[in-house]
Amino acid sequence: LQDKNELNKEKNNLLNPIYESLKFNHLELKNIYFRYDSEKEYIFQGLNLNIRAGEKIGIIGKTGDGKSTLLDLIMGLLIPTQGEILLNGKNLNKDKTLQNHWRNKISHVPQNIYLLDTNIMENIALGNSKNLINLKNLEAAAKIAKITEFVSQFPMKFDTVVGENGIKLSGGQKQRIGIARALYSIPKILVLDEATSALDEETERLIMESIININNNMTIIIVTHRLKSIKYCDRVIQLKKGQIVFDGSPSDIIKS
Repeated sequence: LQDKNELNKEKNNLLNPIYESLKFNHLELKNIYFRYDSEKEYIFQGLNLNIRAGEKIGIIGKTGDGKSTLLDLIMGLLIPTQGEILLNGKNLNKDKTLQNHWRNKISHVPQNIYLLDTNIMENIALGNSKNLINLKNLEAAAKIAKITEFVSQFPMKFDTVVGENGIKLSGGQKQRIGIARALYSIPKILVLDEATSALDEETERLIMESIININNNMTIIIVTHRLKSIKYCDRVIQLKKGQIVFDGSPSDIIKS
């Protein structure tokens, strides 16, 4: 009975207009310390970062510098060992309902895309039955992700079944479906974690230009090893061994 009451309480909180109307203005990571285990070294020690709504941010650094961990903290998937993550000034990690609403605003595209053994349409509109798919959103997302051309080559078009984990598709095609999936829901925050690594430079350029120009209000965070990808950003964060060693214009990083 207690569990049922807790579920009902959370459901009511989710319907609370205070949360429903939540507008993302800024996110602050304040004096963040983080390690995965008490016996392991800290990945971050005293990290501070501000993200404003509508910013296009690139995050760069070598393997092991903390890029993916930083993303997980930003997305609310990890809780800091010490420090605060403040959403519009409210502590994200002390309010589970606020945390859920924050996560629902985010679409995340990882490097490795998992696809279901169903058709392309249902993989893009993941979680929606075929009769409830918004075709307008689907077509717009497919166009931005540059998948319309290769999909049109299949006899069944968007009804083409991709096989287990997309075995019938190339790595680049899978990544483009992953990007379209993220865009289908029209997120407030789009996180791309090496999401174009399997694409050739020209296709990546076309997709990045389309994404950046989608909506000035969409916050976009890009993790990449390709410096050419960050030229589309307003701002670049460079990590080195868990420390922010650069926070500024992409042109300054590219020149260096």
